[in-house]
Amino acid sequence: MSTFSLLKCYTPFSSMLFAHSPRTLFSGHRAAVFRKKNLPPFRAVSSSQPSTAEKNSNDSESFRSKIPSPEVWLHNSMSKKKELFKPKVESKVGMYVCGVTAYDLSHIGHARVYVNFDLLYRYFKHLGFEVCYVRNFTDVDDKIIARSKELGEDPISLSRRYCEEFCQDMVTLNCLPPTVEPKVSEHIPQIIDMIEKILNNGYAYNVDGDVYFNVEKFPEYGKLSSRGLEDNRAGERVAVDSRKKNPADFALWKSVKPGEPFWDSPWGPGRPGWHIECSAMSAAYLGYSFDIHGGGIDLVFPHHENEIAQSCAACSKSDISVWMHNGFVTIDSVKMSKSLGNFFTIRQVVDVYHPLALRYFLMSAHYRSPMNYSNIHLESASDRVFYIYETLHACESLLNQHDQTVRKDSVPSDTLSIIDNLYNVFLASMSDDLHTPVVLAGLSDPLKLINDLLNTRKGKKQQFRIESLALLKKSIEDVLTVIGLMPSSYDEVLQQLKEKALKRANVTEDEILQKIKERDAARIQKEYAKSDDVRKELAVLGIALMDSPNGTTWRPTIPLPLQEQL
Repeated sequence: MSTFSLLKCYTPFSSMLFAHSPRTLFSGHRAAVFRKKNLPPFRAVSSSQPSTAEKNSNDSESFRSKIPSPEVWLHNSMSKKKELFKPKVESKVGMYVCGVTAYDLSHIGHARVYVNFDLLYRYFKHLGFEVCYVRNFTDVDDKIIARSKELGEDPISLSRRYCEEFCQDMVTLNCLPPTVEPKVSEHIPQIIDMIEKILNNGYAYNVDGDVYFNVEKFPEYGKLSSRGLEDNRAGERVAVDSRKKNPADFALWKSVKPGEPFWDSPWGPGRPGWHIECSAMSAAYLGYSFDIHGGGIDLVFPHHENEIAQSCAACSKSDISVWMHNGFVTIDSVKMSKSLGNFFTIRQVVDVYHPLALRYFLMSAHYRSPMNYSNIHLESASDRVFYIYETLHACESLLNQHDQTVRKDSVPSDTLSIIDNLYNVFLASMSDDLHTPVVLAGLSDPLKLINDLLNTRKGKKQQFRIESLALLKKSIEDVLTVIGLMPSSYDEVLQQLKEKALKRANVTEDEILQKIKERDAARIQKEYAKSDDVRKELAVLGIALMDSPNGTTWRPTIPLPLQEQL
């Protein structure tokens, strides 16, 4: 008798995809609100009111209506080139992204994967597509079983706990929840059904209750990774087994072993192999033919290569239009991974850096490029987001002093030109294989203009200054909303950024205020060398002093020793 009861088979999702709202289909999951507009919808988000990631993504309104919807080009790992994205069903996107194996806290390599595909998800929704985004949890796996034995905990219970921890990390990073998040343990019937199809079609064999895929029966094996059978060998999660017909053959079903969770099957009690789960769950929710399959570049081989073989063996019409893979996060040019022990968990990073600074950092390089993790890069990202939010906060404070009802619609042509350029750069860069570094750089000119209008003598005298500020603020917030960098409150996020900086510097705000008093006293006494020493002492810690007619304040900055390395 099996330890865990089988669930009833799901109706194949391909038969009902987009037929009903995802909220109806998948109870308990916050779903996308689908829009059907021909033009890119933008909206301003008032930072003075609470705004969740989901709320930010919905109810958009068209702003620069003269800008047409762009063509989207995505790099396809199968063809090794960028291709024009053409959905299989007009105005709809089906996307499957391989999720985490839930046996420990997730690291920032995971964060990069899911921030990247969150950006793609958000952008497609922004363009008006109806998106069904499926991201799975692996909650039955060798690593989970090994960890559960270490901790003396039931493997399913352990995995459930880490699934919840992962979801919290995603909320922290302002990632929208997928349409559905299936788990292996809840889809055993679909997995068994697919294995039976593969066996019946002659692509697999049973050895004493273990079912293996026969790679020699699938001539196209290796087409994604460009590897021939002679290059393949047993690798990660692929046990060496002399019973295999080919060393590259991989397990579809593993016979039961003492102390492991198991389910009944036509081949005896056991559990699924690693690769079959994604083939079965993607087919269950998106059908055998859908638009995008994504994950980290480490999944190209063997995981995604094996998925292709399995899915095609089960259904000859299996077809995925675009395979997308993001680059590694490295430390000293070595891939960050749990197996190597050279990783930082998301929790460790956001303990000392703001989550939106981490999100900004992960967007600061093109998703397919490798990223090197370092304090310099995190400090630079933190400094940049502080500047963005401080500028918008100052703008908001001034606008709140003026009656919006009496504002005129006119703004100077140079202001409109900067705003148009921001939107054009945003659309062109996001549509060019998610070129986020260019999008982030495109914020510079409108932010600079806001600061000029707020602080310079010439800017303060500009005609339609308030109207220009309002439109500039809205345009920047439009972009921040789509890329997931819009905070719920500028006051709150600025205070949090300062608190993180104090923690990194290992000082308190009272200690900084005391230093400011010492510096003020030194300046009064014309002890300018001492005054400069105080400023430099704090700069070394990442604290910048800002003098104004109203006194001296402080803000976080890149610590001086790190600035010298830039």
